[in-house]
Amino acid sequence: MIKDKVIIITGASAGIGEATAKLLASKGAKVVLGARREEKLKRIVDEIKQAGGQSISQVLDVTRQEDNERIVRLARDTFGRVDAILLNAGLMPNSPLSALKTDEWHQMVDVNIKGVLNGVAAVLPLFVAQKSGHVIAVSSVAGLKAYPGGAVYGGTKWFVRDFMEVLRMESAMEGTNIRTATLYPAAINTELLSTFSDKASLEQMQGIYDQYGISPDRVAEVVAFAIDLPDDTTVNEFTIGPANQPW
Repeated sequence: MIKDKVIIITGASAGIGEATAKLLASKGAKVVLGARREEKLKRIVDEIKQAGGQSISQVLDVTRQEDNERIVRLARDTFGRVDAILLNAGLMPNSPLSALKTDEWHQMVDVNIKGVLNGVAAVLPLFVAQKSGHVIAVSSVAGLKAYPGGAVYGGTKWFVRDFMEVLRMESAMEGTNIRTATLYPAAINTELLSTFSDKASLEQMQGIYDQYGISPDRVAEVVAFAIDLPDDTTVNEFTIGPANQPW
């Protein structure tokens, strides 16, 4: 059941986060949206409310532990509980290692890895205490296979894959009833390419997205499917992409 579930979404100001927020709200969920861009968050919340849904938002930098804890408190204070969190914030400024774009390497580690750690650390005590909860994280097909230009990005997404699998295993062993789902999207039309600074890498990836890219609504449907499963059932991995893309 999605109706009345309280769901936190990070990276909620565009793309997969925005699409998922609107879909879940339309199905009766209470969505708590976090991202860095306050004006975009407010617009999405207004659109959800105008459509009859329930939503609130808060500025969130996933690299700051205190921001993650604040949005969990906001969800609890407003709606009384938290049922799920979608860890969606991410960066993908691909480049050859020889380009030595070390600032971008560290940004990816901070957002794609530490952002997941911070979100889980903020919500896990609550999920353990209530003996229920659902952690959903966005990895990438780059977390399943390596490719040139994606060493650091892929590495961060492989981390998400391993981390989420161990979270699933430990939750089962500890009897906390926490469900997990890891998403591996291929070419989904979002703002992800806007983080590229390496021209050759951008041109190559843009060509792939121009040829194959599909709407983030498709990923939102998968998130809704995962949340809507019975509480005793976990589908812990979803690889999602255009039907005509060989990945």
